Amino acid sequence: MNKLIVVGGGGFAKEVIWLARDCGFNVVAVLDDNSEMHGKHVLEVPVVGGALNWTSYKVCQFVVAIGSPRTRKIVVDKMLSAGQPDFATLIHPSVIKSQSVTFSEGCIVCAGMIFTVEINVGAHCIFNLNGTVGHECNIGSFVTVAPMAAISGNVTLHDFVEVGTGASLRQGVTLNRGAMLGMGAVLTKDIPQFVIYAGNPAKPLKELSPI
Repeated sequence: MNKLIVVGGGGFAKEVIWLARDCGFNVVAVLDDNSEMHGKHVLEVPVVGGALNWTSYKVCQFVVAIGSPRTRKIVVDKMLSAGQPDFATLIHPSVIKSQSVTFSEGCIVCAGMIFTVEINVGAHCIFNLNGTVGHECNIGSFVTVAPMAAISGNVTLHDFVEVGTGASLRQGVTLNRGAMLGMGAVLTKDIPQFVIYAGNPAKPLKELSPI
C-alpha cells in the first residue's frame, strides 16, 4: 500500500484523507504551515510539521488538499523550492471517465465525477463531488471545481480558475486566467481574467488581483 501525506489540514483535507483511503493509500501524516496544528490530528492522522517538512518523508507521495488555487500554488512552489516531491493524483473509484481523459500530477478527483471524452487536465486541479465535464474540454493547472458543477463540451478553463457549487457552463465558453464563477451561476459567455462572475445569466461582480 502506497504511503501518502496530505498537505493542508482544513476541512477539505479531511475529505481527501477519506478519498485517499478509498483509493487504496495509507495516509501516514498531514503537513500544515499553521504551527498551532503541529502535534494534533486530522481524522486520526498526525500533523507532523509544515510543508517544507516533506523532505523528511521522501519515500511517500504527496497531495495538496487546499481549495484555493492561489494558496495551493504557493504551497506547491514552496515544496518545489526544496526538491522534487512525488505528487500523487487521486481519482475516486466511482469516477466515470473515458480512456481519452488525461490528468497531470497532483490532481484530486472526488466521488461521483463524470468526464466524457478528449479532456485534458493540468496539474494540481481539484474536482469536488458529483460534477460533469463534457467532451473536448481543456483545463489548465491549479483549477478548482466545486461540487455539482456542470461543464459542457469544448469549455476552456485557464490556470487558477474557480467554478462554484452548482454552476452551469454553456458549451464553448472560456474562463480566462484566475477568473471565478460564483455558486449557482449560469455562464453563457466568456469571462475575462481575474474577474468574479455570478448570477443567472452570470454578470461581472468584482475584479480580482492578478496572479
